[in-house]
Amino acid sequence: MTESNPTSSAASLELTSTPEPTGKPTFADATSDLVNQMTEGNFDGVTQYATTHLAPALMSAGVGLFVIFIGYLVAKYLMRVISRPVCRRVDETLGKFVGKMVFYSIMSAVVGAVLTKLGAPLGGLAAMLAAAGFAVGLAFQGTLSNFASGVLMLVFRPFKVGDVVTAAGVTGKVDEIDLFTTTLDTPDNRRIIVPNSSIAGGTIENISHHKHRRVEVLVGVDYSADLQATREALQTALNQLAANIIPGDNRGSAVVLAGLGDSAVNWKVRMWVAGSQFWPMTEALTAEVKNQLDAANIGIPFPQMDIHVHQFADAVAQTERANRTRPTRRASERMAG
Repeated sequence: MTESNPTSSAASLELTSTPEPTGKPTFADATSDLVNQMTEGNFDGVTQYATTHLAPALMSAGVGLFVIFIGYLVAKYLMRVISRPVCRRVDETLGKFVGKMVFYSIMSAVVGAVLTKLGAPLGGLAAMLAAAGFAVGLAFQGTLSNFASGVLMLVFRPFKVGDVVTAAGVTGKVDEIDLFTTTLDTPDNRRIIVPNSSIAGGTIENISHHKHRRVEVLVGVDYSADLQATREALQTALNQLAANIIPGDNRGSAVVLAGLGDSAVNWKVRMWVAGSQFWPMTEALTAEVKNQLDAANIGIPFPQMDIHVHQFADAVAQTERANRTRPTRRASERMAG
């Protein structure tokens, strides 16, 4: 029998053990190694780096950009497909908001998937974005306030696209409601962009919300005019526009004796019309009131003030003569006396 040598057995085990395989260096590590070699004057690894690491990285980046472009086209298409029926059947403002949310959601998902496939550290990126978002939030409090106000207006919808409103001191037709601003077109065709926080923080007047509006013309007539004759003339003006008056409860037309002014008897002529005909009917009723009052020989006085001037010249002269001191006689005259 031969005895086994423990030393030789240990040596044989050491020789047969294989080293652990090392993984392929990443693109960042390869780039760092190449930069270190180039700083030392060694350019032998440039070709290997370009073929082994740079070319695949550029290929992956190109494929990623192509995927993002395709995702952009798909997001735009789905945005139109989803927002169109909502705009047509529900509300245009809500439809645009839903379309934008669909677009940004799809683009965020596509960009995140591409970055994950390319090996971007999304966990660290998310942490950086959270820290940056906190700092940006402190710096842009007004912008975030506009965003919150835009979301509230899109949810509660005090007005919609196409309404004529007065908000933040501006009167105009709503062209677009965005998350940060609202675009208004004024009657003289000026475009004004108003921050949403200014609108939400003030009074909003929706002028075109109701289908019917009341036209009211104020007029003053001479005090010498007969009240019944004046009422008949103003009622005749309303009768000329009877085809445009909306009948019904709390609708129709009326002639109201409003009060006694400084220089005229004040009247109010009212009629209800369709909201779209408010301004044309206001002009038409004003013209009819003027024509009917002229036909009835009822005057519309100008504002006037009577000033009474009293003559004080004679009274002042008499007062001055009465208060005048008689001159002292000369000494010679006193001696002669």
